Amino acid sequence: AKSTTRSYNKMGIDLVAGGRRVGHKVRTAPVSDNVYLKLLVKLYAFLARRTGSDFCKTVTKRLFMSKTNKPPISVSKIAKYMTPQEGKGKTAVIVGTVTDDIRLSELPALRVCALRFTEGARARIVKAGGECLTFDQLALEAPKGSNCVLLRGSMNREALKHFGHRCTVKNLHTHDNVKPYVRSKGRKFEKARGRRRSTGFKV
Repeated sequence: AKSTTRSYNKMGIDLVAGGRRVGHKVRTAPVSDNVYLKLLVKLYAFLARRTGSDFCKTVTKRLFMSKTNKPPISVSKIAKYMTPQEGKGKTAVIVGTVTDDIRLSELPALRVCALRFTEGARARIVKAGGECLTFDQLALEAPKGSNCVLLRGSMNREALKHFGHRCTVKNLHTHDNVKPYVRSKGRKFEKARGRRRSTGFKV
């Protein structure tokens, strides 16, 4: 019987050159030069490493994020998620800014930890009998994040309305339904070629 040997040529992945992940960059440190932020990163990176807490890992990852990925959250949104039944004895944790909301008439007593509070938000929380904490205070009280609720603001910015979507084989119209940068909306403002199907094309 004649033995046959096959040679298989498999393509490898050059992991040193970048690996599989294309177009993604994972931050391992904050880009900001804020010394207080860097101290918090040191603290929570240490806690994440030594305790293995998922809460500390998440906080560390969020501290690395850019400003657009750390959107602000209003006191009304915090109050919505921290109802007296659900939020009793718990601390709302926001890796970002807490802002005031004048549309909310009555604010319950909230215990909030955040990177920053606006002047109005801080005044309202304290006046309602609540408490504003910093992340170093939280690390002393709850190093593993016990009785803490992680919250985030909405990522939907007005700027996103102006961005086109990716062009695919099924949908070639990248700029359809994309908000133009115009001074005003009306008959006289960018309504000719490129803005109507009857006049050339529509974007």
